[in-house]
Amino acid sequence: MGFLGFFRRFNGLQKFDATLRAIPVGYVQSRCLSNSKLFHGGKETMVPVLIVGAGPVGLVLAILLTKLGVKCAVVEKNRSFSKHPQAHFINNRSMEVFRKLDGLAEEIQLHQPPVESWRKFIYCTSLNGTILGSVDHMQPQDFEHITSPVSVAHFSQYKLNRLLLKQLQNLGFQVCTPESLEGPCVVREKKILLGHECVSIDATDETITMTASYLKEGTHIKRRNISCNVLVGADGAGSSVRRLVGIEMKGENDLQKLVSVHFFSRELGEYLLKERPGMLYFVFNTEAIGVLVAHDLKQGEFILQVPFYPPQQNIGDFCPKMCEELIFKLVGQNLCDIDVQDVKPWIMHAEVAEKFICCQSRVLLAGDAAHRFPPAGGFGMNTGIQDVHNLAWKLAAVLQDIASPSILNTYEMERRPIALFNTALSVKNFKAAMEVPAALGLDPKIANSVHRVVNHGLGSILSSSQQSAVLDGIFKIGRLQLSDSFLNDGNPVGSSRLAKLRQIFDEGKSLQLQFPAEDLGFRYSEGAIIPDDSLLGGREEPTGRRRQYVPSADPGSRLPHMNVRVLASEEIFSTLDLVSGDVVQFLLIIGPRPESYCLAHATLKVAEEFKISVRVCILWSADTTKIQSSSKEELTPWKNYIDVQEIRQWSTSPSWWDVCQMTDKGAILVRPDEHIAWRVKSGISGDPNTELTRVFTTLLK
Repeated sequence: MGFLGFFRRFNGLQKFDATLRAIPVGYVQSRCLSNSKLFHGGKETMVPVLIVGAGPVGLVLAILLTKLGVKCAVVEKNRSFSKHPQAHFINNRSMEVFRKLDGLAEEIQLHQPPVESWRKFIYCTSLNGTILGSVDHMQPQDFEHITSPVSVAHFSQYKLNRLLLKQLQNLGFQVCTPESLEGPCVVREKKILLGHECVSIDATDETITMTASYLKEGTHIKRRNISCNVLVGADGAGSSVRRLVGIEMKGENDLQKLVSVHFFSRELGEYLLKERPGMLYFVFNTEAIGVLVAHDLKQGEFILQVPFYPPQQNIGDFCPKMCEELIFKLVGQNLCDIDVQDVKPWIMHAEVAEKFICCQSRVLLAGDAAHRFPPAGGFGMNTGIQDVHNLAWKLAAVLQDIASPSILNTYEMERRPIALFNTALSVKNFKAAMEVPAALGLDPKIANSVHRVVNHGLGSILSSSQQSAVLDGIFKIGRLQLSDSFLNDGNPVGSSRLAKLRQIFDEGKSLQLQFPAEDLGFRYSEGAIIPDDSLLGGREEPTGRRRQYVPSADPGSRLPHMNVRVLASEEIFSTLDLVSGDVVQFLLIIGPRPESYCLAHATLKVAEEFKISVRVCILWSADTTKIQSSSKEELTPWKNYIDVQEIRQWSTSPSWWDVCQMTDKGAILVRPDEHIAWRVKSGISGDPNTELTRVFTTLLK
């Protein structure tokens, strides 16, 4: 299905259960609320931003807001942080965000498994059996830091949560349980409330009030009201916030039901680390079929994913003993140290919320609360992290009276199209993953069709146990195609299937891990940007295959990376580091030309009138062998500027302006989230003050 076709699928509404809904949708949308009261009014007991959900997305938002000077608090329905590994692949753009969080990216790289142990996907008949194929998902350029100052990472979600929590505690946050809070205490900023489930949301002219239920002493259900100016729902795929405000999901639901088995086995980890290291193991044999995710081979930590077919199969069937037997079948031998931690059923969806904001832009959704992807390609958590990176500076700009509340509308304008695109790409990648079993004669579509027939055709005449026996028998017959006697080059049919399998791997048509073009190259076509004719071509459809990232300085794009040297100190860092993460500040990049200095003067003057911080970067060419003086004389009396010189990797490398497909007569204005807000390719023909007034009015008002 093409991207445009997939996009159209989102026009159909899905039914949902809103038993906890506190605000009728029509009521919320019809309220005429005063902007001044909405974001700057309320009592001193209010917290400016309340974040529902303490997963990676919610915790990253709390860090970003705190660093920008915005007070916030977090509530989480679970009484403790999960140790289920869940997401594990952190893409380039998310790692770039983490570089700004007090060394978080470096800490992840320090503690993640060595890349040699997870760069491959392996397809086999068992973990100690025949290898049907393997795909190496890392290329030399992934380590050269030419297009990004940091590489991707493989790091379990619960470990990431620990690092994020440590950062928040260093920022003064306290983790609180219901027992540690006495009575109806006021919830102020820098609190993380565990065991508090959002059960109602009420919007008035002055405040948003979220009511949370919690268990006191394990038995008595109590409620706590928390008032805020803005509420952000980052509470996952089953978001209570989304349900309560009546926002529906659109797309394809129930693509596949699966069971995740979290277990440890150092024996298995040591064997795989020595014999066939990888991240994912796709196992197909006559006894069982499953995907093993190696979260850490050295520690022996794994997740087993297997298809789940209720009601014939029950989650209660997956007891530790049954899970061990299933693992042994996939490994190809018994293990002496298997330790099953937990078992979780889950459903794969491909859905995006019909809107990301409501209640006069005071309730917003982020992460899985706003979009639910197939895990193929790891876009779920990464898209959520980039959601809040987009949102944080806009919330800070509104709450600090720098920008109009209308700028929050651009959050949905920018991020929802990205979510739709990433959903379509994830579905395409998921379908690519299904090509491998289909080539082996095990088309998942047929398995799902058989399940439907058993459910609806035989369900009325057979007992549950008989249905289960029929389904299991049919699947066993299907798996016979995987026997060594059938699947070999001596068997005409088996040989043909193996040849098809090799073709899939050789042509890059199997499941992919990295998508650099989409990871770093996503672009906002409308929102808090000043578009130009570069956007006329529209968005490309996702291919489902790896495409290389091509740097761009088009409005809406991420600022291209290049290392630069500070003239005053000889310090070296990325162009991305020119953008501050501690204040709502724009960056103007110019070349050392008289007309560009004039533009910088105009930008700083207009920014002062708008009460917005702007830093000017004068970027000198690497070809400039002798720089006579800095830009002090040209920019006096302004002091918020920096002179840097580009560092080219090789003498034949393109210059910064060539990378941007511009000349040094141009200028680039960068937003606080490192995306380009406006650019001029070769100078301004008219009055620069008039043009910059237009630019900041469009961006902020």
